[in-house]
Amino acid sequence: PTLWPYLFLFSPATVHKSVISVQPPWTTVFHGERVNLTCNGFHFYAQEKLQGYRWFSGKARPRETPGNTLEVRDSGQYRCQAPGSLPSNPVHLIFSSASLILQAPYSVFEGDELVLRCQKRGREKLAVVKYTWNRKIISGTDESFDLLIPKASLNNSGCYQCIGFLENAYVLRTSQTNIQIQELFSRPKLEVTDSQPIEGKPVNLSCGTRLPLERPDTRLHFVFLRDDGVMISNWSGSPDLQITAIWREDSGSYSCGAETLTGGIHKRSLPLQIDVQRIPVSGVLLETQPQEDEVIEGETLVLVCSVAKGTGNTTFSWHREDTRESLGQKSQRSQRAELEIPVIGESHARSYYCTADNGYGLIQSEAVNVTVRSIPGIKRGLVAGGTTGGSLSILLAVALLFYCWYQRKPGLCSLLPFANLHNLPLPQKPHSLQPWKLPHYHSPPHHPKRDLVYSEIQITQPGAEGEGMLLGRDSDDSAGKVSSKDEDAKESYQNILLIRLVSDPKTQLSAVLEDSGATI
Repeated sequence: PTLWPYLFLFSPATVHKSVISVQPPWTTVFHGERVNLTCNGFHFYAQEKLQGYRWFSGKARPRETPGNTLEVRDSGQYRCQAPGSLPSNPVHLIFSSASLILQAPYSVFEGDELVLRCQKRGREKLAVVKYTWNRKIISGTDESFDLLIPKASLNNSGCYQCIGFLENAYVLRTSQTNIQIQELFSRPKLEVTDSQPIEGKPVNLSCGTRLPLERPDTRLHFVFLRDDGVMISNWSGSPDLQITAIWREDSGSYSCGAETLTGGIHKRSLPLQIDVQRIPVSGVLLETQPQEDEVIEGETLVLVCSVAKGTGNTTFSWHREDTRESLGQKSQRSQRAELEIPVIGESHARSYYCTADNGYGLIQSEAVNVTVRSIPGIKRGLVAGGTTGGSLSILLAVALLFYCWYQRKPGLCSLLPFANLHNLPLPQKPHSLQPWKLPHYHSPPHHPKRDLVYSEIQITQPGAEGEGMLLGRDSDDSAGKVSSKDEDAKESYQNILLIRLVSDPKTQLSAVLEDSGATI
C-alpha cells in the first residue's frame, strides 16, 4: 500500500524491473559459503504471464523456480525475473579463496549506515586492521575491525581497501573494492504548468523526483520556495502546489525541496523563473446608474467605470469634462469600480468621464452627459437675513407680494406702491407653482419689535368654495386665525406656499420658502 503514493516518481523505463536482495548482504564471501538471492517483482502492466521466477547467471541457460529465493555458491553475475516484471539489474557475487577479504554490502543508499568488514580465513587472528579510501588511510583501530559510516553520502563513494596486520607483523591486503553510494531519491525538478502565466490565472507547481525500486516505502515531504529561499508553502507530503491566482508581483525565481521524514537527506531543485504577464487595460467605459437619459434631482447617482480587458491592480479615476476636476479615485484588483454621488442636484448636470491605468498607461473613456430633472413637490430652501421685527415686515411684504401676483387682487396690491404685478404672466398650470423671481425693491424702514421665534405664512390656491387664505402664527399662538369664510375649504387647496421664520439670539433671522419650484 505504501508504494501507490510514489508511483508517479518512477520513470516508465524502470517501473517494471524486478529487484534482487542479498542475504547475507555481502557481495564477497569465502569460497564454500552460501548466499541467498530473493527476487521481488512489481506486477503492473504485465505483457505476458510467467509460470515462475527465472534466474540468469552468465551465459548459462535460465533456470526457473516456483519460489522467489535461489541459493547460490558460485561467483558470477545474477539476475532474476519475477512474473509480470522485467529482468532485474545484475548482482555481482565473488566467492573468494583469498586469506583476507573486504566485505561490502550489495547496495548502499545515501543516509544508510555503511559497514565495511575485513575478514581473514583460518585460525590466525588479525592484530590490527586499517582501511584506505582512494589510497588514503582513513581508519586504524585495535578494538574493532569494521569500518562504520553512520550516514553515508554520495561523497563516500570510491575505492576501499583493507590492510590486516598479523601478530607476527605479517601484512595482508585486499584488492580494491569500488563502492558506489546510490541516491535515495533523485534531485527534485520543479515543473510549472506555465512559466509565463497571465496575471490572475491559476498556476500549478510540481516537485518531481524518483525513488529507487529497492526503497519503494521511502516517505518524503516537500516544500516550495521563491527567490532567496522564502517559503511559499509548508512542508507537505504532496509534491504539488496550486497557486489559485498569480499576480505580477509574484514574478521571480522558484524552486522546491524534498526531504526524508527524518530530515537526514535534503535536496533542492534548480531555480525556475516565472514571469507573470499583465494585460494592459483597454475598452474603458463609463456608465451611470440608474441607466437613464435623465437623473431625478435628489436621487443617488452612481458612476461606473469598467474595462473590457486588463489585469492586476487598476487605478480608476472620475472627472468632470469641463474642468477635468477629479471627483474621486480607487485602486483595486478589479475590472470595475463605482463612484457614488449621494444627492444629485442641478449643479451635477454636466459631462463626466473616467480613466483606468494598471501600469501600462492611462486610458480614458468617452464622456457621458448627465441631465438632472426636477420633480414638482421637492422642497427647496431660501435663507434671508434679519434679527428684528423689521425683517419680519420685509418677509410679510414679500409673501403679500407673491399672494397679490398669484391671486390677481388689485385692491390689495394697490397697497404695495413699490410693485406692479398686473403685467407679470401667470403660470400655465394654476395648480403648479413655477420658479419665479421677485423684482428688486428697497425694503421699508423697520421698527424695533420683540424678536419673533417662529412664524408661518401660507398662501393657497382658492378652492371651489373658498378664496385666498392668509395664516400667520407666532410662538405664543396669539395670531394664526384663519381669514377665510370657510375653514373646511382649506383642505381642498391644491398648492401651499409656506414661509417659516426662525429667530435665534445668536444667529440671523431666517425665512424659508418651501414650494415645488418657487425661489426668492
